[in-house]
Order: sequence, then structure tokens, then C-alpha cells
Amino acid sequence: MALIERTMALFLVMAALQVSFAAVYKVGDSAGWTTLNNIDYNKWTAGKTFHLGDIILFEYHSDRHNVMQVSHSDYNSCNASSPIITYTTGNDSITVNMTGHYYFLCGIPTHCQVGQKVDIEVTAVTSSMVPTPSPSPSLWLSMAVFAVFVSGFSF
Repeated sequence: MALIERTMALFLVMAALQVSFAAVYKVGDSAGWTTLNNIDYNKWTAGKTFHLGDIILFEYHSDRHNVMQVSHSDYNSCNASSPIITYTTGNDSITVNMTGHYYFLCGIPTHCQVGQKVDIEVTAVTSSMVPTPSPSPSLWLSMAVFAVFVSGFSF
């Protein structure tokens, strides 16, 4: 029975210590997804590198805006009549799970035409791009506590 408890504890600790490399990008930063302030969303993407697993967060007033993922041609022409998917909550998190371009626009009439659209290009993460994190002091402390726990407190 003690072995089962220790094994379960090991799995729980391993799950708690797992490191995630996904980034969360709030579209428009503090302004969010809006037509106010003349935000150029393609300038917002400049200098950002989006990778598989990253999360694109759209925050907006759901009574004034929406988010539609559309095809490249619909993006270019601001055509909101045949979206791939439509988001309407005002707090939409989209995990990008394929490489390539993701095209988003607001489907409210005239919003896309005044610039409420964004092209997000997602690239794959290569092993050379992932930094090897150095263990933090808290990780070492956690590992030491766990080692004592697993050993059954025998010194």
C-alpha cells in the first residue's frame, strides 16, 4: 500500500513540476481587439514569433465585436460571410495547433475595413530554439523534499 501511495505521489510531483513553453499573446496588448485608437494589428504581430501550442487571446466587448477565423482571400477582401469559425464571448483563447497563417477579422460591418483584422503566422518550434531551463532553487528544494518523502523518512 505504501508503494502505491509513493508512486501516486511521484506522478503528482512530476505533473506539478512539468514546464510549459507555450506563450499567451493578447491581441492588441492592453487595447485588446477593438476599432478604437487606430490599432494596426499587423504592426502588433511584427517582432513576435508564434509557435505551435501558443495561445492567441482576443479580449473585446462582445456586444460590439466578434472574432472570425477566415480564409486568406476572405481576409484580403474583408469578407465575413463564410467564416471557418466565429468567436463571440469577448474573451476567446485560441490555441494554434498547425503551422501556417491564421487569418482573423471582426465580422461587424466596416470593422475589418478600418483595420480590425490580423494575420498570425505560426511556425514550428525546433529543438535548437527551445532553451534548456536551469533548475531553480525552489525546484531543488522540491526535489529534496520529495526524495525524503519517497524514502519513507528513513535516514
